[in-house]
Amino acid sequence: MRRLSGLDAALLYTDSPGLPVQIGGLALLDVSTVPGGYSFERLGSDLAARVAAVPLLRRRVVDSRFNPGHPVWVDDPSFDVGRHLRRFTVPQPGTAAELAVLCGQRFARRFDRSGPLWETAVFEGLADGSVAVLTRIHHAVVDGLAGATLLAQLCDLEPGAPPPQPESPGVGGGNRLSVAAGGIADLAARPLDLARAVRSGAALVPGWVGRARRGEAMAVPLTAPRTSFNRRVTGRRNVAFVTLDLAAVKAVKRAFGVTVNDVVLALCSSVLRRYLAGRGELPASPLLAAVPVSVHGRARGDAGNQISVLMGRLHTEIADPVVRLHAVAADQTAAKAHQATFDPDLLGSWGQVTPGAAFGAVLRLYSALRLPDVLPVLNNLVVSDIPGPKDTLYYLGARITALYPFGPIYHGAGLNITVMSLDGGLHFGLQSCPDLLPDLWQLAGGFPAALAELADRAPGTPPAPLASPG
Repeated sequence: MRRLSGLDAALLYTDSPGLPVQIGGLALLDVSTVPGGYSFERLGSDLAARVAAVPLLRRRVVDSRFNPGHPVWVDDPSFDVGRHLRRFTVPQPGTAAELAVLCGQRFARRFDRSGPLWETAVFEGLADGSVAVLTRIHHAVVDGLAGATLLAQLCDLEPGAPPPQPESPGVGGGNRLSVAAGGIADLAARPLDLARAVRSGAALVPGWVGRARRGEAMAVPLTAPRTSFNRRVTGRRNVAFVTLDLAAVKAVKRAFGVTVNDVVLALCSSVLRRYLAGRGELPASPLLAAVPVSVHGRARGDAGNQISVLMGRLHTEIADPVVRLHAVAADQTAAKAHQATFDPDLLGSWGQVTPGAAFGAVLRLYSALRLPDVLPVLNNLVVSDIPGPKDTLYYLGARITALYPFGPIYHGAGLNITVMSLDGGLHFGLQSCPDLLPDLWQLAGGFPAALAELADRAPGTPPAPLASPG
């Protein structure tokens, strides 16, 4: 067995009926490339062969009421890939909108903790003849970057490639008594973990103050303005997605001397500014985005989640899109330099010393009292840019034509925009709660115009190609 890290455990404790904490990816498949032709039954058998080589997908969580430490991962002795595979038919006319409704319903479902915390849903009946596959997994298992790596393990660079050799799950089993005994040893290390967390947290303050005086600090959490999607979320979920031409995005990047991530954030800013202004809700101060930053290779251990977070101003208060882009880029440069000074284990250290039962109870009380509706907003949304594969990928023989990533939402921050590049496209996945953002497709539909707006102002760049919704 292997005990969950503090950050992984915190994500598990956060999960509740009204707040399923999951990440996922929606792949659109050209099944004409499948050797011998596509069938759901064949996809299932091929998936089973792939999962046999991915031990992470065959582990489940075990805990004990007498365990003072975090839960553990153990091998699932009764693992059956069929329990994790679902089949659906998209209602007619089989467009992206009907597909999105089904995806939102899947993201609203919590995982059964008696088995591994993931699911693959296959959607047939799309108007263009393609097949869509939504893989969702609990955030306690992997972060966005690790999730992209996991996807690559299920894919090939050519159709018809043989599956890799099966691997042993590698973490063994464990009964509840051994879980509790290990938790006691884990508890003995808490004073050291607490000292590390306090030291890292205390070191932030003087550095933050000094950088703020020089105008080099990232935005301070809890200073975000309130919008209609910064309230308590319900258990319902909706998603939308759109693809932009990656070459057009890179042309804008080169024309203005910024990064692709800067362009992504500026596009989000433009879309949100237009949306909120149209509703008479545009705040005078800039929206604040939480931007996850991978610390893989810098943090200790081999936790599923190795991330830090920087706060970035989207500068939605600036009307001119080019001025806004440069303001976002300058803010990101300062925020990245500031975030790089943080202890990469900061989030994990605090998660390590947080009592699980107390943490979950506080979050449930926070929601029940509707405190997200009245307390200061930590941040307005999450924007995550995940590096995508550089090669064309084939999922069980079918060519992936688009891959839309989705991240979780939280109380007080009811919008997540996650982006991944693949095969010449920049794929945006939006997730929210329909009780806060019922018209999520309106947001997604604003990205092509936002890109065209920048491309039209960039000297020497061709007009941006039209985007596709899927």
